[in-house]
Amino acid sequence: MLCFRMGKIGKDAMPGGKIMWCENEGRCGGCFYQGVPYEEQLAIKEREIRELLLPAALGEYRFENILPSPKESAYRNKMEFSFGDQEKGGPLCLGLHQKRSFFNILNADDCRLPDPDFGVLLRLTREYFASLSIDYYHKKSHGGYLRHLLIRRAVKTGEILVDLVSSSDFPKGAEPALSPGAVPSIREEVGGAPEKKDVKEDGSGISDAAEREMLLGWSALLLRAEEEGKLRGRIRGILHTRNDALSDAVIDEGTEILWGEDFICEELLGLRFRISPFSFFQTNSLGAEKLYSKIRDYAALSLPAGRGGQKPVIYDLYSGTGTITQLMSLAASLSIGIELVPEAVRAARENARDNGITNCAFFAGDVLKVISEGEELIREDGSRYPAPHPDLIILDPPRDGIHPKALRKIIAYASPALIYVACKPKSFARDLLPLQEAGYRLQSCCPVDMFPQTNNCELVALLSKDMPLLC
Repeated sequence: MLCFRMGKIGKDAMPGGKIMWCENEGRCGGCFYQGVPYEEQLAIKEREIRELLLPAALGEYRFENILPSPKESAYRNKMEFSFGDQEKGGPLCLGLHQKRSFFNILNADDCRLPDPDFGVLLRLTREYFASLSIDYYHKKSHGGYLRHLLIRRAVKTGEILVDLVSSSDFPKGAEPALSPGAVPSIREEVGGAPEKKDVKEDGSGISDAAEREMLLGWSALLLRAEEEGKLRGRIRGILHTRNDALSDAVIDEGTEILWGEDFICEELLGLRFRISPFSFFQTNSLGAEKLYSKIRDYAALSLPAGRGGQKPVIYDLYSGTGTITQLMSLAASLSIGIELVPEAVRAARENARDNGITNCAFFAGDVLKVISEGEELIREDGSRYPAPHPDLIILDPPRDGIHPKALRKIIAYASPALIYVACKPKSFARDLLPLQEAGYRLQSCCPVDMFPQTNNCELVALLSKDMPLLC
């Protein structure tokens, strides 16, 4: 594996012989452990999680050594980049926020967390829109067009999805983006693009001819880069998303396909998953295989069989695109996934169908509203689905953890075992307190480093109710 810490010579060499991690080292707030040997990063993360759990966990439990990421760099399969400038009135930038700055944006062509294909797409996109003098969205005045660039790239398949996020504030009366012949045969190159659309009620859809020509030109530029061998992966889809929300977040207020399809496919542990632009999927594909393997190990340890010797019923709460739900289906009589994002639920159902899995069911909605204290689940339309009592509940909540009301409902199931997947161990330590008060005990836990170079780390924990220590 190429270790970027050894760096490149020349422009990356600093005075005194120190090798830069990337061109933004010391300025970008992304890589907390820039320049720290990976073994030391792992030791720090493991020690911090041990210390975090020391006052929270009751009784004895097994703390396993941290599992390292298979790749220390070029591991991220998704990035969201922002348009802006590095200094007021400066040239257009596209990349990441400067450390401790809400406004300043650093070009991130050299970012080492994702695959180098990301840098190629960033540079082409920034130079293209800069050449057309298209302004970025200003957070104070709420004027301007360019907001974000979302890129997803599957590690196993190499498929790439690119989504330009803009406001509806395209400059009125702007000239067509490209003169005839500037990018030859644009319409042929992006032949998968839809015909001109009228503006929908939600404001989505390309209505301005100049805007359309500009977006088609951008699409053609990216496709030509692939054709010329500048990308190692293969573009599967190029999208355009409207976002007029005031917050500085990527919000889907209408997305259309400029070319190709609106998803990529990734492979994990023998299964294939569709990933749409806004659905949750672990950002480290190879690390996710380690994470999910540990979850399966804990599930086998806690529940070799369900009630009556049958395969167990498994609930996967906060299920995203259904990766865990489907991976656990082989060991379950029924595997149920519950996820808030409807787009992710649709993808989960398609994934299960494509993988030939028939013992999965997926529900869209807030976990708090879907689960009930009886043996039924509440659908989004209010109808009720008779669901068997769970023998095992897998929890993979957002960084802030589980809502206290939802946690009380989960505890009410009194399932023999829980597996908690924490992307923020501090949230798990907080949720562990009411779980222990309800009779659950921490049996085993294992940190999994999904985010090398950063100060984030996942934690997988097995809890059981009224059972002796399993390790």
